[in-house]
Amino acid sequence: MTLDDVDKDIISRAKKIKWLVLDVDGVLTDGKLYFSNNGDEIKAFNSLDGHGIKMLQNSGVTVAIITGRTSKIVQNRTHNLGIKHLIQGREDKLNALEELISAHNVNYEEIAHMGDDYPDLTLIRRVGLGLTAANSHWIVKEYSHWQSQFNGGEGAVREACDLIMLAQNTFDQALASYL
Repeated sequence: MTLDDVDKDIISRAKKIKWLVLDVDGVLTDGKLYFSNNGDEIKAFNSLDGHGIKMLQNSGVTVAIITGRTSKIVQNRTHNLGIKHLIQGREDKLNALEELISAHNVNYEEIAHMGDDYPDLTLIRRVGLGLTAANSHWIVKEYSHWQSQFNGGEGAVREACDLIMLAQNTFDQALASYL
């Protein structure tokens, strides 16, 4: 990914981002709900997304998760990635975001949110940078500032992390540690 084909307004918005707030189902996962014969929930996460999250956090951007469902799997994945802000089981995502804003002295313009369906619209419409995956609901695509070329659970979050780091000129430094 390069910024050559990215709208200047999106680059300007991405430069200001201090927090990336993510949904889970349909963003960090493919959106499908898998259950074992015992009724246990199973989720698959993309390692590219996970590494992008770690790189973004190392660049100075805080990552948080706000999800309407509650899952021990999500709690474990969040811990695994070093994400310190996890809010689960909250249908009113805007209220949850406002709690984070109040507690951490951040404003809407400094927040990016990546979501895929109606419950994410209130956040996407208020934050500085609304993001979505390629397979998100068409209404969410209409309200988002930027759409990944990848589906949820298949690298969309990684591409969003890269976008923010490229706009903030932290991508090359993050990449240098691997070269």
